[in-house]
Amino acid sequence: MPESEYDRQIDQLHESLGIPASYRRQSPLPLQRVPKILVATEADCFGRPQQLTEAAFRAWRAMKQAASDDAVELFLVSAWRSPQYQHDLIARKLARGQNIEQILKINAAPGYSEHHTGRALDIGAPDCEALTEAFADTPAFRWLSRHARAHGFRMSYPRNNPFGIAYEPWHWCYH
Repeated sequence: MPESEYDRQIDQLHESLGIPASYRRQSPLPLQRVPKILVATEADCFGRPQQLTEAAFRAWRAMKQAASDDAVELFLVSAWRSPQYQHDLIARKLARGQNIEQILKINAAPGYSEHHTGRALDIGAPDCEALTEAFADTPAFRWLSRHARAHGFRMSYPRNNPFGIAYEPWHWCYH
């Protein structure tokens, strides 16, 4: 999709959610582009099909195997998301009565989520509810903190991150 067409799509998604036009100028998050090619991965923990870039998927499989070799289980909670999926996720929260300012501290606006790149993963562990800060207290998180960089992954949203996104110990991106 040409850049200007993608930009128009993002603007339309933002407008439909009530995200101010100033968001694009003021957000510390960079605009994320959707890759041209994604590959199917294993299903996530909910049984939904997932996709990543080929390089991110290879790195994820190697990292998951290395953790398993150390008796640590990692599983996929979510991977690639389209801007439309991100829009729909935020729209559901708005419908439940949350305001857009609160939501944007937890979820990146459409076009700004690392999940759009096909390189971001939400990772879970069997001893913890998915997508909760309690993940930081698991052996899986401790293992990731020590070993993820060797596999090309970094935690995107540590405490007090410069993006203003809430702490997400489960969100890791391949670089």
